[in-house]
Amino acid sequence: MISKLSTITSSIGKLTSTAAIMRWFDRSNDKESVTKTEQLAPQAQALLDQIAAAPPARNIDEARQGYRAIVPLAGAPEPVAKIEERQIPGPAENIPLRIYTPQGDGNFPVLVYLHGGGFTTGDFDTHDAQCRAFASRADSIVISIGYRLAPENKFPAALEDAFAATEWFAEHAAEIGGDPTRIAIGGDSAGGTLATVVAMMARDRGSPALVYQLLIQPNTDATLSTASWEKFGRKYPTLNKDWMVASLASYLPENVDRKDYRVSPLWAANLKGLPPALVITAELDPLRDEGEAYADRLKEAGVPVVCTRYRGMTHGFFQMAGVLDQGKKSIEEIAAALRAAFAKS
Repeated sequence: MISKLSTITSSIGKLTSTAAIMRWFDRSNDKESVTKTEQLAPQAQALLDQIAAAPPARNIDEARQGYRAIVPLAGAPEPVAKIEERQIPGPAENIPLRIYTPQGDGNFPVLVYLHGGGFTTGDFDTHDAQCRAFASRADSIVISIGYRLAPENKFPAALEDAFAATEWFAEHAAEIGGDPTRIAIGGDSAGGTLATVVAMMARDRGSPALVYQLLIQPNTDATLSTASWEKFGRKYPTLNKDWMVASLASYLPENVDRKDYRVSPLWAANLKGLPPALVITAELDPLRDEGEAYADRLKEAGVPVVCTRYRGMTHGFFQMAGVLDQGKKSIEEIAAALRAAFAKS
């Protein structure tokens, strides 16, 4: 599995001060955000026992293959009207897209989706079931972006592809039945990082106009310094700190500041003027605190945000909706939030 991988080895604007950021990390006395139990749900325990028994990946190819092994846990894929794959021009090479179109007559809202996988793994197939569900249940076109992965392509390659694809779609939405005035950006884990930064870049450049952010268990702080990393970083096999350190080393050139907002959105100086957001976190996920801290900073900046913590869950639970009830609930919440956001636009 992905968590077994052991062999992968100029910010725009000023960064927020350390003192300002660190107050978001001090959540140990926040009664609303910290549960007293922090117990793994029984469904998740049985599943994690199986994952933990998987042999470790010895190289990047095995890691990518291992990540694909979670696909059956998503459950039966939901039908959509059409799935199309195409390539568009990118900053370095063509960018592959997979486009999911729901039943209906067109002029659909659009979710541009960026898959997770620690910037090194993940592809169209690892997130096919989720993209199908979002398209079907939110009555929305979903565009899955096949951005360049590390270690073959280091930062900022993935981000460049993510923004270029979002920009391309805003200009060509009508060609595939989409509404260019109703575009949301979303992603999970590493894809959540990319989605947050694409939203900032779109704001700063004045386009494309995005109406919503879907941030599922996002990485927002590459310093890995939160309490939840300390507490859960080596506890569960779906995401561990050793793997994350290796993944970031594979993704980031040595001269990149870990607090560069393009790597760590939580450290961005300005979050004002960003689209409304849904932030999904899991109680036992090492990324929990940084995701919730980012939601808090969005609120402070005046951005409408809903942040939902799923109790008893670990990283990646939403990809396991076929076997986890909480995974099913997260898909339902996401689809409802997208429908509501698109209806307002």
